[in-house]
Amino acid sequence: MEAVEKKARWKFWKRYKGLPPTVFALSAVSFLNDTSSEMIYPLLPAFLFLSLGATPFAIGLIEGIAESAASILKLFSGYLSDRFSRRKLPVFMGYSLAAVARPLLAFVTTWPQVLFVRTADRVGKGIRGAPRDALLAADVPYEKRGLAFGFNRAADHLGAVVGPVIAFLLLTFLAANAEEPTAKEYQQVFLFASIPVVLGLFVVIFFVHEERPAAELSSDDPIKFSLREFDGNFLRFLGVIALFTLSNSTDAFLLLRAEQAGIAPAMLPLLWMVLHFSKVFFSLLGGDLSDKIGRKTMIIAGWAVYALVYAGFAFVESAWQAWILFIIYGAYFGMTEGVEKALVADMVRDEKRGTAFGFYNLAYGITVFPASLMFGFLWYQFGAAAAFLTSAAISVLAIILIIPIRSRPAEIDKS
Repeated sequence: MEAVEKKARWKFWKRYKGLPPTVFALSAVSFLNDTSSEMIYPLLPAFLFLSLGATPFAIGLIEGIAESAASILKLFSGYLSDRFSRRKLPVFMGYSLAAVARPLLAFVTTWPQVLFVRTADRVGKGIRGAPRDALLAADVPYEKRGLAFGFNRAADHLGAVVGPVIAFLLLTFLAANAEEPTAKEYQQVFLFASIPVVLGLFVVIFFVHEERPAAELSSDDPIKFSLREFDGNFLRFLGVIALFTLSNSTDAFLLLRAEQAGIAPAMLPLLWMVLHFSKVFFSLLGGDLSDKIGRKTMIIAGWAVYALVYAGFAFVESAWQAWILFIIYGAYFGMTEGVEKALVADMVRDEKRGTAFGFYNLAYGITVFPASLMFGFLWYQFGAAAAFLTSAAISVLAIILIIPIRSRPAEIDKS
């Protein structure tokens, strides 16, 4: 029995060993960047509210503008990376902007200054997002593409586990002699948070290689910034993604529901950490499994898990139920996040992947904000159960609509 288990483990890691070095390099960059980002993000609302006197509306305005800027720029950066057949440069520029912007939080004195810095940080995310995904897919064979994207997402989620822990330890040490952290202690943590993303820049420079630049196009066949460049099958997929995202409101509602179910507020950070551990584990499994059973099958299964989790939150009554639902919720991310990106790479030619990832991010971005507004309205008017069940129903509709979509690889890797 032990020999069988060792053989299975060796076979599992052997598949990862066969991935191109750029996959591991980009995953290391994702880990370092998310470690940096998550050292800041959990502390930022308290810093804004307690130290800078920002209102809840101002905090929402900051995050709304920042994330909207990122969603829009992902579309343009993906297109430009296709147009000029270069992807490493926008990836480097995007991470560089984050490395420059984040230390500035250590010197802000008003919330509009934070708005400027956060927007600059998210602009960096918008610049690098689609080109990075296209670069990640470039040298990975079809049969390992899910594995590559799953590994990258796992590294990203691992950073989301490590970052808050480092921030907590730093803030505890820096504010050891104070009842509550002051603005100075928060800003010292923000300064330390710039270190991982700077290290990530060195990884991009020395270890991320654009082995095979995006295919050069002849002058009479330029990349066009238009959805008409893609077939109806891909456009229907984008429509289904937008519909499903309408069911996917902010996770803050899940945390609120968990607190209502009996989880103490002091335990919510631990619950959040457990969720990210679940994401890491299932991202490693989900991407690999999608290479074996098919991307669409895995996405349907993941969306079904999502529907069940949201239906469960409609009726959750005790803390232990909320803990279980959060762990299962991590499985949804592992079964879909990287797999959806791998499917996008399958459905379009290499020279159009940057633009395709840009439209994919746009399809997500145009409904993610209305999703939270709709959910909040339903909760306020009809109660939590109605809001969660409505989201579950929308996700089931998305499952039905994705079934006819073809998940065949496009005409790629032809030279």
